[in-house]
Amino acid sequence: MKILGLTGSIGMGKTTAARAFRRLKVPVFDADAAVHVLQAPGGAAVRPIGAAFPGTVVKGVLAREALRSAVLGNPAALRRLEAIVHPLVRRMERRFLSACRRRAEPLVVLDVPLLFETRPDPHAGLDAILVVSAPAAVQRARVLRRPGMTPARLDAILARQMPDSEKRARADHVLHNGLSKHHAQAQVRRLVRRYRPNA
Repeated sequence: MKILGLTGSIGMGKTTAARAFRRLKVPVFDADAAVHVLQAPGGAAVRPIGAAFPGTVVKGVLAREALRSAVLGNPAALRRLEAIVHPLVRRMERRFLSACRRRAEPLVVLDVPLLFETRPDPHAGLDAILVVSAPAAVQRARVLRRPGMTPARLDAILARQMPDSEKRARADHVLHNGLSKHHAQAQVRRLVRRYRPNA
């Protein structure tokens, strides 16, 4: 089974790329979706987050804005949160991979936004890494259209992400996502043919 890591900075179009893989019947593990499951009512991360950040959990429900305020611009608090969430995400990822191996899937994708930032050896356990990239002006315009996003908040997010140029330099493949969706989808199809030639 080939394992392809999918990553890219905020607003680069990684979600679109993941959707293209799914359309080609490639199983995709979505780390962001896993975090939402873990932080939903009854999720495995809710109680430890409430203990580590008093006032962020009310009647078993995570107050996301309160948590965001607690960690934004506070590296020590962010590391504390990551120490709770990341091991739980990795456990879900291992379960996903085990299920795919049992089904003899030829190719799977691990969609991990902070792959380079949060893993000591990002290439460990992966056959290749695909970075989704777009021009900075396109990236900024996309992100600032999101509800609740502000220039200051975007700058804070970008400050904790590895520069796009460095991600591209460390990638095995780069998906250029600043043109059309058709162009991006064609790049995904070529990768799937490369890593799943007989499927």
